[in-house]
Amino acid sequence: MTMDALLQLIALAAIAVFLIVRLRNVLGSRDGYEPPRAPQEGNLRPVPDATDRRGDQAENDIADHVEPGSPAAAALGQMKRTEPSFEVGPFLSGAKQAYEMILMAFEHGDISQVRDFLAPEVANAFDGVIADRNARQLRTEASYLGTRETTLAGAQFDQATGLAEISVRFVSELMLAVYDAQGELVEGDPKAARKQRDTWTFARQMGQDDPNWRLVATA
Repeated sequence: MTMDALLQLIALAAIAVFLIVRLRNVLGSRDGYEPPRAPQEGNLRPVPDATDRRGDQAENDIADHVEPGSPAAAALGQMKRTEPSFEVGPFLSGAKQAYEMILMAFEHGDISQVRDFLAPEVANAFDGVIADRNARQLRTEASYLGTRETTLAGAQFDQATGLAEISVRFVSELMLAVYDAQGELVEGDPKAARKQRDTWTFARQMGQDDPNWRLVATA
């Protein structure tokens, strides 16, 4: 046997020993036959299946936002059973973004970009206020500073029609100033933030392809 061949055998043997040691550390080892261990009394832990975990997640998703056992919780549970992909947390995040976009579009006097997210009666009401401002030659300057609170205020679900309605309470801060045709300030303060509180209701037909919730009421 040549010296090169001998060195290769030594190297392979070393690698084999290394791998065996690593496998023993990771997997453990047993010598001889060991009978299967019976579970000790009091230490039985049933393994939850995926359905149980999904059920727990759904309950937690609801309990994080409304009182368990309340009418709102029952309505949200019915929404989830009708449309399992529905989640309260992501809905509220989307509602928060919609609130900012719709509110600022209204304050700036142009709701064309958000009209698809408004029920016809809400869009008509907004159009009426904007038209009245324009008729009086009022100009609005508004800057959104942020949403300080987004809270689920109520929920209803009609099992017969699949119509879901969720009311959300928002507390926001913005800079708002309204000027007349002469440029005189008639409302608000361009240098001071104002706190605004709104409760908006969004509606959607659950179980249908259209994923968009629409604003159906403001308060």
